[in-house]
Amino acid sequence: MMATIMIVEDEQAIALLLKYNLEKNGYETITVSHGNRVVAAVEKYLPSLILLDWMLPEMSGLELCKIIRNNPELKNIPIIMLTAKSQEEDKVIGLSAGADDYVTKPFSVPELLARIKTNLRRVSTTSQPVKKEYTFKDIRLDAVEKKVFRGENYVRLGPTEFRILKLLIANPRQVFSREDLLKEVWGNSVYVEMRTVDVHIRRLRKALNEFGADYIRTIRATGYSIDDHEAEAE
Repeated sequence: MMATIMIVEDEQAIALLLKYNLEKNGYETITVSHGNRVVAAVEKYLPSLILLDWMLPEMSGLELCKIIRNNPELKNIPIIMLTAKSQEEDKVIGLSAGADDYVTKPFSVPELLARIKTNLRRVSTTSQPVKKEYTFKDIRLDAVEKKVFRGENYVRLGPTEFRILKLLIANPRQVFSREDLLKEVWGNSVYVEMRTVDVHIRRLRKALNEFGADYIRTIRATGYSIDDHEAEAE
């Protein structure tokens, strides 16, 4: 399968140079030029690797790197930081923020292509195969299309409810505390009230139960699981 590289670069000439050389070497590309659009684009396209410029309008590459690394759905995507900052301390800062590699401008295209191949190979040899579909009883979750069905019925979920269900359905009968759900679903980059978890669980239950039995189980004073035992009332 052809790898998709996201180019995050606000200088058009550099973005076009990268796009041309990457596509010439068999990669698909997606280009984003504004920092505040990057996270949404990454969530939508789930690229194989991100080339991330440090200096961007609205939000720096450094901030974006930290946000991506704290997102459970995105944290394993390789990031190569592109920057004119060539001091060793800058490289340390970039790598500490979560970048997998660091390339200074002006860069050698052959060297950059070699680094891309190395990072993609590292991911392919260390990562578990990504599961595309999860099922529990009559519930089916499509992780690629981000859709949920009960039998033949489409279940409309918000993005947070979808992530909660994906975590539960990937680990059937495993109990997750509210703290576990906060960490796995929201990540460590934002503060969320503990009771917010309960609100989203109720929304998830309401959406799923419109078409069938309640498999979201509440374990009092402990947490939640997906189970075919009778769910406890909240």
